[in-house]
Amino acid sequence: MSLTLAEAKRIVEGAIAKAQELNINVSVAVCDAGGRLVALNRMDGAIWASTLGSQGKAMASAAFGRPSGELTERANQPTPAGIRELEGGHMIFGQGAVPVIRSGLVEGACGVGGGTSQQDEECARAGIARLLPRH
Repeated sequence: MSLTLAEAKRIVEGAIAKAQELNINVSVAVCDAGGRLVALNRMDGAIWASTLGSQGKAMASAAFGRPSGELTERANQPTPAGIRELEGGHMIFGQGAVPVIRSGLVEGACGVGGGTSQQDEECARAGIARLLPRH
C-alpha cells in the first residue's frame, strides 16, 4: 500500500490544526516512501524557507524510517552522510518529521518547518495521528 493524496491531505490538515493550537505558522510536507513530495502546504505568515525545511526533514524520515530528530547524532557518519550526498543533499537530519509506518512498512513521512524543533515534531505527530490514530 502506498500513501495516497487524500491521506496526505489529512496528515497536512492535522499538522496545521496543531500549529494553529500552538499559535505558530509552519509549512507541512508529506512525502512518499521514496522521499518524493505528495502534498505541501505553507500557512500564511510562515517563512519561505520552512517549505524547504519541511521537505528535507520528511525526506530524511522516510529514507531511514524514523523521526528525523533521531538522525541528528549520526548525520555526519559515513553512511547517512553518503546517502544524503548521493540523493542530492536535500535531506535534513533535524527534529521535525515523523515517518508513516503501516503494517511494518514505511509509506512516507510528514515533515514540518517554521516552529521550534519540538513544535515542528509535535505538529508532524499530530498530522500522522489523523491517519494512524494510535501513532
